[in-house]
Amino acid sequence: MSDKIFPSSKPATNGAAAAAAASSNPPNATANKSHLYNPTSRLPYRPQPHTRRHRSRSGRNICCCCCFWTILTVLLLLLLAVITGAALYILYRPHRPTFTITSLRIHRLNLTASADSSISHLSTLFNLTIISKNPNSHLSVDYEPFTVSAISDGSGVFLGNGSLPAFSLSKKNETSFRNVVVSGSNDLDVDALNSLRSDLKKKKSADGSVMLKIEMDTKVKMKMGGLKTKKVGIRVTCDGIEGSIPKGKTPTVAVTTKSKCQADLRIKIWRWTF
Repeated sequence: MSDKIFPSSKPATNGAAAAAAASSNPPNATANKSHLYNPTSRLPYRPQPHTRRHRSRSGRNICCCCCFWTILTVLLLLLLAVITGAALYILYRPHRPTFTITSLRIHRLNLTASADSSISHLSTLFNLTIISKNPNSHLSVDYEPFTVSAISDGSGVFLGNGSLPAFSLSKKNETSFRNVVVSGSNDLDVDALNSLRSDLKKKKSADGSVMLKIEMDTKVKMKMGGLKTKKVGIRVTCDGIEGSIPKGKTPTVAVTTKSKCQADLRIKIWRWTF
């Protein structure tokens, strides 16, 4: 009789188990899982290049250098201007031109007003003698035409105007203008009328008197050898003149012994004059 062969009930050997595991889990499966994209995972850190920072720093350095040299250039120019001005002042010793009012006659100073002072009219006529001197020994002066104004020194009420022609003064020279006419005929408002009346009442003179101020505006240009300055505005103010109101056709002579004239620069910036 032939023998029957039955399968063994013993567990498989280690080699057979490893082969079965390898057949059920192929090695490429785990490798493929490692390359799958995970949106929640953090990206690896990659250092950024520093080229932009270097560029910005270099741009700032260039800007700082430009500002430094610009400021230094401006300071050097200002220093040169100050040195040049000081040298010219020491060399030429410039002085302001002088003006003097030696005579002032009042031919007319009439103030008329209605009973209620609603309408008032002022009529004036003055005659002046003016002397101008150039005290500089190295400078000559050229004047444009003058605008002459007469003003009440206390209240500042405008009394009349006139003019002087253009003229030039050489070194250490002077000139005089006689019979300079200053006149006015204008209406006054209530405030100006009251102010002028107040000025007239302040004086103890029976015929009435008023303190006058003369203002002269012009432009001047100076010559220093071959150099010429630009035209600069000046205002000459002469105050301390005491005049009395004339009676009839005879003019009155104002007291000018205490008058003083001061020449000041008039600098105009856009619409404002200083």
